[in-house]
Amino acid sequence: MVSRHIYLQLVLRILFITISAVGLAFFYFNRQYLVSTAMLIALVVQTAYLIRYVNHTNRKIAYFFDAIRNEDFTLRFPEKLSIRSLEELNHSLNMLNEQIQKIHLKKQEQEQYYQEILKQANIGILTFNEKGHILFANPTVEKLLNHKPLNHIKQLNQVDEKLYALFAALKPFDRKLFQLTNEREKTQLTIKATSISIDDQSLLLVVIQDIHRELDEKETDSWVRLIRVLTHEIMNTITPITSISESILKYFKGENGVVSINDFTENQINSTAKGLEVIKEQGTDLMSFVQSYRTLLNVPDPDKEIVSAKKLLEKVKILMPQTDARNHIKIDVLIEPENLEFFIDEKQVTQVLVNLSKNALQSLHQQENGKIKIIAGITNEGEKYIEVWDNGSGISPELINEIFVPFFTTKNTGTGIGLSLSKQIMHKHGGNLKVSSIQNKETVFVLNFN
Repeated sequence: MVSRHIYLQLVLRILFITISAVGLAFFYFNRQYLVSTAMLIALVVQTAYLIRYVNHTNRKIAYFFDAIRNEDFTLRFPEKLSIRSLEELNHSLNMLNEQIQKIHLKKQEQEQYYQEILKQANIGILTFNEKGHILFANPTVEKLLNHKPLNHIKQLNQVDEKLYALFAALKPFDRKLFQLTNEREKTQLTIKATSISIDDQSLLLVVIQDIHRELDEKETDSWVRLIRVLTHEIMNTITPITSISESILKYFKGENGVVSINDFTENQINSTAKGLEVIKEQGTDLMSFVQSYRTLLNVPDPDKEIVSAKKLLEKVKILMPQTDARNHIKIDVLIEPENLEFFIDEKQVTQVLVNLSKNALQSLHQQENGKIKIIAGITNEGEKYIEVWDNGSGISPELINEIFVPFFTTKNTGTGIGLSLSKQIMHKHGGNLKVSSIQNKETVFVLNFN
């Protein structure tokens, strides 16, 4: 509506100017100089009014945008004017001003919300520009770096000269470890940097974390789970020994002391022999358990050599237990590229893959159309990997965080050290072992080699 009225005003004014110009030319060439002079005056007046009208509108719009740029939302234009087009223009500018004000306030609320989240984060976050000026630093980073307030990275010189040198040389996508020492403690920091751009200004976003606390929490959690499993296993072994020992002791001790050998019955002797056999079996199981623990603690360093992926996986396929043909379990070996090689201890990695393959076979027990895939390849980041995939029963979410705990097992047989031993072997190789599972659909164990 506003643009239409302004358009009509401009069209009418230009039309009158055109008529005046044509009239001026017509009367001038017909030697009617008095009339042509009047037409000239009209032409000049209308041209001046057109320029004034356009300049007035332009100044008003320019003034409006200047106020918006300076975040001045108090500006209001009068809406009761004699000229309808300007009245509607002022009304529209006022409405636009209100909408921009609402958006600005909403943006400020969101910014305050995100700022509060960053302040409450338990990791340190800061941003600084190319000149080293720190634009934002949350309380956690000030606490970790032991300096408050942080306005420039040169202030880190007061904390540790090496820390300042690290920040001064920091580049996007750098990952650094730094041990910060003060009179109270030593803090192991992990520092990660990434580049961001705000208002055409290039900034470096740095995330700092105290990995000691994270490691301590994980270590404590691991000890709790390990002790829980150890307690369970030991109690299962010791409880029958204690119970049987008490029963046998009753045969040998009465109210008057030690029972005479002449008072023993044949049944008591047989029960004693059977009880001692059970105690022996339980003791043997306990010794095997301890031996398994020693095996877990004494994993040798890998004797690495270059091994062909094809040779490795074919060997694993041969060593896998023979499956019942009635189960229709299909085993595929996929290698990409075909000439892929690993720098590994062949015996140790074979042991890991055979163990994972056995677990996959067990998950496919009595399942039709069971499949196992052993896949070797290279990620987009250039890291080599081996996957053991199956479409078996899967692992429940409650157990997936427990399966790597030593001696934890859901099977009736086995020591429960297979997966924990496999993970330790991968750590010895400088890699890791990860698992993902969807129940009754798929389970994937991935060996990553760095």
